[in-house]
Amino acid sequence: MDKKFIREAYKNYWLENGKRPVSVYAFCQLLALSETTFYDMYSSFDAVEKDLWLSFFQDTVDKLKEDETYRQYSAREKLLTFYFLWVQQLRENRSFILQQKENHRIPGLHLEKLETFRHAFYDYIRELIKEGYQTGEIKERKYISDQYVHGFWMQALFVLRYWTKDTSERFEMTDAAIEKAVNLSFQLISSNTIDSLLDFGKFMFAGKQ
Repeated sequence: MDKKFIREAYKNYWLENGKRPVSVYAFCQLLALSETTFYDMYSSFDAVEKDLWLSFFQDTVDKLKEDETYRQYSAREKLLTFYFLWVQQLRENRSFILQQKENHRIPGLHLEKLETFRHAFYDYIRELIKEGYQTGEIKERKYISDQYVHGFWMQALFVLRYWTKDTSERFEMTDAAIEKAVNLSFQLISSNTIDSLLDFGKFMFAGKQ
């Protein structure tokens, strides 16, 4: 018995019933488990859902780490590869994800359920940014560099939300959106674009003094 068994059983319950079990007790009865066994692994159904989102991300990263070619990529290429593979992982769970989105009846997705995934994503992005600094692919900027990671998280949410609405064949529009989003983000943090905007802002502000 492990967490993956609980996650898969919970996900399958959603797929078959369109809602979560009425209680941990009822869920455990279906699986012939004691409640103690469930609570040894998860504190609640919310914790299971958070771990499902984390597993979609972690499975993606684990596969990338096994790829020798991926290790040779630039930071931009690594992020592109991550998104493409992550979306493939999400495709395998699309019915569940769309059920979650519809159930919460809010635009986009229920961000609270993405919290554990967000922390892991931040760790991944921070390492990618460090690599970019070392290779000169990303420019380190005082006061702004610390915000890069938040920008990439917003980008990940954009990709996720775009994919949930994508009706194109083989989700080709999502692939195109990923390329454009990643290329634009790296243009902003690696070129002089932001610096030029900041200089212009300082000039306009000084002119009003």
